[in-house]
Amino acid sequence: MTESPPAAAPYRVLARKYRPTRFADLIGQEAMVRTLTNAIAAGRLAHAFVLTGVRGVGKTTTARILARVLNCVGLDCKGGPTADPCGVCEHCTAIAEDRHMDVIEMDAASRTGVDDVRELIDGVRYRPVSARYKVYIVDEVHMLSKNAFNALLKTLEEPPEHVKFVFATTEIRKVPVTVLSRCQRFDLRRIDQAALADYLAAIAGKEGRKLAPAAAALLARAADGSARDGLSLLDRALAHAESDTAEVDESEVRGLLGLADRTQIFDLFEALMKGEAAPALARIAEMYRGGADPLVVLQDLLEVTHWLTRLKVAPDIADDPTVPEAERARGRDLVARLGMPALARSWQMLLKGLAEVQAAPQPLAALEMLAVRLTYAAELPSPAELAADLSSNGGGSASPAGGGRPGRSGGAVRGEGVTVAAGTPLRSTPSGNGQAQARLVEASPAVSPEAMLQPRAADPQGFAEVAALFETKREGVLHAHLLNNVHLVAFEPGRIEFRPTVHAPKDLASRLMALLEKWTGRRWIVAISGEAGAPTLAEQATTAREASKAAAATHPLVRAVLDAFPGAAIEAVRGPAAPASDDTGADAAAEGEAIPDLSEPEDM
Repeated sequence: MTESPPAAAPYRVLARKYRPTRFADLIGQEAMVRTLTNAIAAGRLAHAFVLTGVRGVGKTTTARILARVLNCVGLDCKGGPTADPCGVCEHCTAIAEDRHMDVIEMDAASRTGVDDVRELIDGVRYRPVSARYKVYIVDEVHMLSKNAFNALLKTLEEPPEHVKFVFATTEIRKVPVTVLSRCQRFDLRRIDQAALADYLAAIAGKEGRKLAPAAAALLARAADGSARDGLSLLDRALAHAESDTAEVDESEVRGLLGLADRTQIFDLFEALMKGEAAPALARIAEMYRGGADPLVVLQDLLEVTHWLTRLKVAPDIADDPTVPEAERARGRDLVARLGMPALARSWQMLLKGLAEVQAAPQPLAALEMLAVRLTYAAELPSPAELAADLSSNGGGSASPAGGGRPGRSGGAVRGEGVTVAAGTPLRSTPSGNGQAQARLVEASPAVSPEAMLQPRAADPQGFAEVAALFETKREGVLHAHLLNNVHLVAFEPGRIEFRPTVHAPKDLASRLMALLEKWTGRRWIVAISGEAGAPTLAEQATTAREASKAAAATHPLVRAVLDAFPGAAIEAVRGPAAPASDDTGADAAAEGEAIPDLSEPEDM
């Protein structure tokens, strides 16, 4: 019989195949390696360690290296703890193969309860089977429950001499301080992009492949400081290449990651800042056809905005050798032409658009709509320019520079969800330190086209006429508030200042302003005041009625009637009948007029 060929060994991903086994193999963690090396040399080893950092920087790997460091016996089987384990003794070999009985790994993400910790504590009192130390590695320790942490505290504070604890977590803030105070803490840093790129290129060389420097830089940037993420991306890049002998170049990595060419991102950003919507949309469509992901394009725009803002405030960062020369030249040119308000506004709009693109059913459409908003906002004046323009025009019509965009005509400047009408007065109010500050009293909304088509009412010349106008327009609720819950402080056509009572609605001023502007066709300013003001219209009418009754009671004819009919009282005082009027609010005002001459015959 013909024997079948031996089965090929299963493929091991690069993240496992090249996992460091010594401190010297770790990259980007020099501070931690130096501290532990010196502690081992001086015999100052703590009984518990906590390792924290983002995913993929080497927390669990460092914990396993510590287990080897503590238990290595050397080639002669007589050595002690060493910062450079031999890798060939029985303990080093068993730990590397995850089969050592005295190195216990526990995943706190799946074993979170107090019973799991009690099981761990029960094993602490027994001495190691063959190793020098019994090492407990608890991964994602922040996932333990509160009771589990409490059960661990006493053992963690005073463990037996033969036990070492090594905790790893990505959420150090979720670990109780009572646990942290009993451990020696090490913060593993994100791996520098340049160091990670060199590491990935070296790993590709060990695999017999060549990784272009630009491609390695792209992979390192996408890994965001995580060695494991970088190796996983490198695995994909090597599989994506055409053959085992071909070099993995930048274009292949860009296509793999869905990235757009960096120069295209700068071209798109420049078009957005110039307010050129059509070229910007064309750039986006070109990148999308080339395989770029809309979300990644938006993230690249955010990154460019952030880098340009830093370059604006700290020009020396352009000298960083890791920044390509083309980006340095484009960056210096852009920051020379862009102001900080434009960069800050772009950052806020892009950041808000990020959530929109992520949630949109069509990310490309959401990105294009965001691009249109950015181009239209590119020429908006800054708040300082707008305030200066309003001040220089004395509250007149504002005409910011760079006009011509829709939404700026008619003496109003429109921004993202805000409309500031030209001519809005600024009031000087005292600030907390005694200095005067300019405060916008009330910004009236721009008049809508529908309101402009309505027939115009005559401007009320008094507050009573304002109340009558609301009654005429059948705004009964607001008319009642104007009569009973408003103390007038100042009035002139186009401006009302009043103090509302506690029963008035909070939006009374804005509703009055909108309706008066709609009915009269002119801008009204309605402001809230803290001054006492005049009595309400209802109070004034009551006072006038009581005064009329008192005056009528002094008339001889009325007194004679009252004397002739004991118990009679004056209920109301009315003047002579007047012709019918369209102004239904005039009756309320007429009640406050002078007492008519009762000597004339009158129906009673």
